[in-house]
Amino acid sequence: MSQPDVLAWRDGQITALDQTALPRRIRTLRITTVDQLVQAITTLAVRGAPVLGAAGALGVALAVRQGRAEGWDDARLAKEVSRIADARPTAVNLRREVSVVAARIPEGAAAVEAAALAVLDLAAEASRRISKRGAAYLAQACGGGRLRIHTHCNTGSLACLGWGTALGVIRAVHEAGALSHVIVDETRPLLQGARLTCWELGQLGIEHRLACDGAGPFLISRGLADAVVVGADRVAANGDVANKVGTYGLALAASRAGIPFLVAVPESTIDEAAPDGRSIPLEQRPDEEVTVPAAPPGTKALNFAFDITPAELVSAVVTEERLIPGGRGGSFS
Repeated sequence: MSQPDVLAWRDGQITALDQTALPRRIRTLRITTVDQLVQAITTLAVRGAPVLGAAGALGVALAVRQGRAEGWDDARLAKEVSRIADARPTAVNLRREVSVVAARIPEGAAAVEAAALAVLDLAAEASRRISKRGAAYLAQACGGGRLRIHTHCNTGSLACLGWGTALGVIRAVHEAGALSHVIVDETRPLLQGARLTCWELGQLGIEHRLACDGAGPFLISRGLADAVVVGADRVAANGDVANKVGTYGLALAASRAGIPFLVAVPESTIDEAAPDGRSIPLEQRPDEEVTVPAAPPGTKALNFAFDITPAELVSAVVTEERLIPGGRGGSFS
């Protein structure tokens, strides 16, 4: 089945696949203002660390166009660009790519658009290289046989463009004939695993099983997975990993079971300015995502969107440029 582009720039507008509508409906958003883009990002219609970086890059081009049409001064333009960068605080790709493209504003709209489109091209190419390097690592770390891989949240083309990061690694293992099946966590509370990852795996013809989040560590303890592969929204300088909440439990289980815990990210997700996981801002989202529809009215929630996995629980981090041994495999540097 063909699908619209996850993210594109057409006639001075951003088009994006609405990820809140999947898998029931394929809906394309046409984003013409900064307000619309910030709303799409905060509601998770546009999501996934590399896609957020690309969306931020295109958002700068959109802001320049909107500013010219509405007569913004430099201060207003800078404020709107900052709103885009601040829309998801944990995802370092968003702020980084906004900053890269915003630096071209003095050169004019054409230069800004060219820089933004270059971000999209690089993201797609990076995902393919990450996929191949990660698959090679798993082949070596896990030995022979067809692998059962556990993953969390969504890290395919919907989140990353191209092949994806963690899901791209899984795709590369599958294409090499070395994959048995994938265990996919549902990924509460917005079910990105159940809604998006299962949909992508189905599109690719990859066998998979859906599991409740709470069952993930237990399944690993029972020997039902040979490796855990996840993405990340930020990796600190010491190798601590910020990823969708629920990742930490899988890492603990993988360490106890003695199986690889691989983190697949583009280089742009590594934040050398963050010394460790404690310095990474963790987004807390609305109570209603957890409380509706089951909890009694007035119930409060602790709705952290991300958790921190310490570097010592990470076997390796794979990027488009390198394989970095984690705390279980050596020094992150």
